[in-house]
Amino acid sequence: MAGVYVLAGIAHWFFPKPYLRILPGWVPWKQFTVAASGLLEVVLGMALLFPTIRTPALYGIMAMLVAFLPVHTHMLTDPRAGKGIPKWLLWLRIPLQGLLIAWAWAYLG
Repeated sequence: MAGVYVLAGIAHWFFPKPYLRILPGWVPWKQFTVAASGLLEVVLGMALLFPTIRTPALYGIMAMLVAFLPVHTHMLTDPRAGKGIPKWLLWLRIPLQGLLIAWAWAYLG
């Protein structure tokens, strides 16, 4: 799980254009938001490697995944944000967030 979030976070820095495109219009400072969300993913992913801070990191990951839900709904409603991705795949991303949250929750036990 740590590797997934670290790699996903790094992708925000090397490939920012797709992340910028999917942000809803009401999100301010888009470039900062993309870079900061990437940093958050990297930090939380790395925190999973340390037993003393693993639990707060898992809660942070779950909160982050909930906070990202508006991006997924925006991709469903804005053709530019969805950029030709089939609607069924965009709909699938929403329950995928739930599965990722469940994955983090499973590590709390």
